[in-house]
Amino acid sequence: MEDALELANFLPLSFKSPKEQEYIEFLWDAFETNYTYGKYQFAFLAYHMLTMSFVYFNIWQIKQTQPKEFAMGLIGFGRTWRRVSSKRVRPSPSAL
Repeated sequence: MEDALELANFLPLSFKSPKEQEYIEFLWDAFETNYTYGKYQFAFLAYHMLTMSFVYFNIWQIKQTQPKEFAMGLIGFGRTWRRVSSKRVRPSPSAL
């Protein structure tokens, strides 16, 4: 449990809106409550959501501080997506 609480050191100190702060507080409460009562699968889900909040916050920071490099990082994803999306297979009428 102590190791999990270290994640709080990497989350933002302030949020854009009170709703965002409430959301993070809700996730912490869900994690702690479920962990305390041995509902580890639900504690893991809440912790995962907290971890993803950290990941998205870091991505946002990179985008804000290094927009050119961030945009270059998306180039490969665009090509991959265009390649994959152009090869979509439509189901045959007999399959419907």
